[in-house]
Amino acid sequence: MVFFNKLLSLPRLQKRLIQVFIDCVLITACFIFAMWLRLDSWVFFFDLDTWLVLFSVVPVTLIIFIRTGFYRAVLRYIGFQATYTVLLGVFASSMAMLLVSQVFDWFVPRSVPIIYLLLATIMIGGSRAFWRTLYTEFHASPRVAVAVYGAGSAGRQVVASLRSANEHAPLLFIDDDKNLEGATISGLRVYSSDQLEEILSLNGIEVILLALPDLSRSERRKILQRVEPLSVQVQTIPDMGDLISGRASIDDIRAVSVEDLLGRDPIPPRPELMTTSVTNKFVMVTGAGGSIGSELCRQLLDLAPKSLVLLEQSEFNLYQIHQELSERIRRHGLSVELHPILGSVQQRPWMEAILRQYDIQTIYHAAAYKHVPLVEKNIAEGVRNNVFGTRNLAQAAVAAGVEAFILVSTDKAVRPTNVMGATKRVAELICQDFAATQDSARFSIVRFGNVLGSSGSVIPRFRSQIAEGGPVTVTDPEITRYFMTIPEAAQLVIQAGALAKGGDVFVLDMGEPVRILDLAERLIRLSGLTPFIETSTVNANETKAGDIEIVFSGLRGGEKLYEELLISGDTEETRHPRIMTAHEEQLSSADLARFLDELWEAAHARDGSQVQALLRRIDIGYSPSVIKAAGSSEPVNLIPLHSSNIRSVGS
Repeated sequence: MVFFNKLLSLPRLQKRLIQVFIDCVLITACFIFAMWLRLDSWVFFFDLDTWLVLFSVVPVTLIIFIRTGFYRAVLRYIGFQATYTVLLGVFASSMAMLLVSQVFDWFVPRSVPIIYLLLATIMIGGSRAFWRTLYTEFHASPRVAVAVYGAGSAGRQVVASLRSANEHAPLLFIDDDKNLEGATISGLRVYSSDQLEEILSLNGIEVILLALPDLSRSERRKILQRVEPLSVQVQTIPDMGDLISGRASIDDIRAVSVEDLLGRDPIPPRPELMTTSVTNKFVMVTGAGGSIGSELCRQLLDLAPKSLVLLEQSEFNLYQIHQELSERIRRHGLSVELHPILGSVQQRPWMEAILRQYDIQTIYHAAAYKHVPLVEKNIAEGVRNNVFGTRNLAQAAVAAGVEAFILVSTDKAVRPTNVMGATKRVAELICQDFAATQDSARFSIVRFGNVLGSSGSVIPRFRSQIAEGGPVTVTDPEITRYFMTIPEAAQLVIQAGALAKGGDVFVLDMGEPVRILDLAERLIRLSGLTPFIETSTVNANETKAGDIEIVFSGLRGGEKLYEELLISGDTEETRHPRIMTAHEEQLSSADLARFLDELWEAAHARDGSQVQALLRRIDIGYSPSVIKAAGSSEPVNLIPLHSSNIRSVGS
């Protein structure tokens, strides 16, 4: 071992000279052994002709090896190309052996070059394989036993990548195709998915790698449901779309995404809806550096607007999204003008100046303070930004002749139990009022729930807690949330804006609500671990029945158990199967104006208590006291909307 380490530490030139010397010895040994096998005697050893042939063969072989870069290859990474070089060099030396022996009439039986060819190929190639195996045994970390789920072309490519990396040891294939059961592909046996539990236990499998890039999310979810109870780590390769676009490669192994867990297949966007308010138009996105705002910018850029204005108050976020989009424009040769604007929607005159300067026709208003606990601690600033920032931008849009104004809202605006949700509901009322009192700009609202991977999402927090060994914190065992991917949400926002007639409240189909506790447990199991919930009956000396503990921290201030998307429950279908229009109610213009005047005074004075009192007084269903304690079985109280000052507005 010490000697081996010393060899590895030598300068590269010295290691190459050692390889040349060893090859000289091996070529000589193979030639002598070939002669002995053919003649069954050592008499040739004392014949000068034998050595003349040998001295002719060795230089020819070494020259070919040197010219083909054989000695530049690093032994630990040596592969098929080295085998080809060995065959080429040895074949050339055997031909040289035959040629010189015939030309100079040196005694070498004609079968000796053939025997030599076989021996030299085995010895020289085998010496490389020996050194590589030795290095792997002494220096590589223990390899993880992997079962590859999917024996198609992607699965075969993954196996080749894993073998070259020396970190994972692919042991077998799993496939749902009964025709492949029992077959051997890339040297691995293919097993049926019906034998999962038995296969994994018998072979000591630590990781299941899903090599099914073209599988739909719903089909992938079915596979995960079969694998999940086994508490084995599950990883996957990127989706086919990412592979085709070049955003990822076949060996980019990652954890199973939550999109796979939810299993909802996105509906392809409708081109006519995607382009209506964007293509060849001057477009602005507020909150352009946020989770939704940045994805809106990416998708809008591909729809070929004349110009795209990025409004963002965070310098770092604006820099990031501007750099990303600029690179995309350069890479794809797009002709879109990009304008990064650092600022806030709270600046009314400046907003109008920006809209006029860039001739903005469509606004996607995604700028908002959205983190519930932070807004609860900064009530006045949340109101100034979410409520009056929206009013400022709406006023500026009307004055500047903007054609379409789309407000990105949230499910937390429905019967809100927190200030953030209340401010977003008031922002909705402002947009509804502008739609009813003027006809120069089309105002619409798009309301949806949580998006996967957004800042503040529970998923990254769960993954981090699992990686640290737990505990995983869930606020309440019964808490549920709607989820949607960021790209799908952005696509639907753009398409909803195209459907707008004025005053529309669009609600996105979020699918079924997800129980957060179930989500946490699934993430733990798919990480190859077992979840457990500590109870008061567990003795400190007892063995815990699991690896990662789940603890309940209790609902935070203003947090709901169940999110809703509708106030009235009255919706109509649109031309898009996942976009509905809701018949919501709104305040009269006079009542809304009086309320906003009082709210501005309280927010300007930084009087959080007065702000909350005003939000309670206006009939939006705001009830900050509606919080269910962790462990309680009582459902959240839903407060209906009712007032003589509220009138129904159709879509």
